[in-house]
Amino acid sequence: MMTLHPKVIDLTLGRVERLLSALGNPERAIPPVIHIAGTNGKGSTQAMIRAGLEAGGDRVHAYTSPHLARFHERIRLAGELISEPALTALLDECVAANGGEEITFFEITTCAAFLAFARTQADWTLLEVGLGGRLDATNVVDHPRLTIITPVSMDHESFLGDTVAKIAGEKAGIIKRGVPVIVGPQHPDGLAVIEAQAARLGAPVLAHGQHWQAFEDRGRLIYQDETGLLDLPLPNLPGPHQIQNAGAAIAALRALGRDEAACEAAVTRAVWPARMQRLRRGPLVDLAPQVELWLDGGHNPAGGEAVAATLARMPRRETHLICGMLNTKDVTGYMRPLAPQVARLHAVSIPGEKNTLPAEATRDAARAAGMDAVTAGSVAEALAGIAATSPEARVLICGSLYLAGTVLRENG
Repeated sequence: MMTLHPKVIDLTLGRVERLLSALGNPERAIPPVIHIAGTNGKGSTQAMIRAGLEAGGDRVHAYTSPHLARFHERIRLAGELISEPALTALLDECVAANGGEEITFFEITTCAAFLAFARTQADWTLLEVGLGGRLDATNVVDHPRLTIITPVSMDHESFLGDTVAKIAGEKAGIIKRGVPVIVGPQHPDGLAVIEAQAARLGAPVLAHGQHWQAFEDRGRLIYQDETGLLDLPLPNLPGPHQIQNAGAAIAALRALGRDEAACEAAVTRAVWPARMQRLRRGPLVDLAPQVELWLDGGHNPAGGEAVAATLARMPRRETHLICGMLNTKDVTGYMRPLAPQVARLHAVSIPGEKNTLPAEATRDAARAAGMDAVTAGSVAEALAGIAATSPEARVLICGSLYLAGTVLRENG
């Protein structure tokens, strides 16, 4: 499959449109679409919207990327993960229809998802953008029911541009004529670009801070918009950044006419692995039974800030990071906000990942960010070392969704 096209990422819609046409344009036959772009929070927001819709009995398709442990996690059909045989059959069908033409791995899997969604009955389709928005393979749906843009920050600069405004311009490419767009908290430069694009297309804007707000008050989530106020439990996904993701999800549910029960389900029933996920069982947990073990896949400076804010609000405990990162990321930018929260960072290379940053380079970046840092041969080796000297530490495995996926597979 990975030999389909020489470039792993090559943003254009031409190839995906050609293949969808050869398949009979399944993207025109899928249930109403909610399309989500943004730098951080896309997956969590999607998970909350899905929880809210499913609580009301709706059947929901969902497309996400990347996967963590197994590829079929990317495609959820009417609430259930696609089976391996069904996925294999769909991919074979797409490869045959493609007729040997160039196409990327992400493009052909997106076409397979559209095919699956068109053939399985459901009430909604939740589409998460892979990269950017304007030229992303998911951006072939002419008239979604809603679009959502979560916070935009610096990431993938070599593909999307070197300023927040340029990156926001790519994300704003999912906005469609006349279709409401829900906008999470944004840098002013990004917001200006998003609002200008929405104005050009006559798309109603529901923006954080203007049309809705969400905040914590006395251990509750308070959501407010022009139709009133909701007093809800805090999100079950940990971290203060989930307040705003929940706000965007609730704004979406309210725009779809959903009631308070759906909004409460969104914040209490969402499941999203590797986003400050507590690991409570499995071989890694058995290796260090007294350690408080967490896993997070955030990997850019905004992700580092979110994790740091989450750690700052936890009960005080000696905290160690086991960190592996890709060589395409702003490593020091990710680590700098974490430095005040951490006793030591244990750097690892990501197993089986050709773009991994070597453990020594991760260690050096951590030291440059102001952390005590050492290297380890593996996550298990680092964890055993921490447990030997600080058996009751808090340990966060972090730095990459690829590392998180490896950990979830190893930990069963």
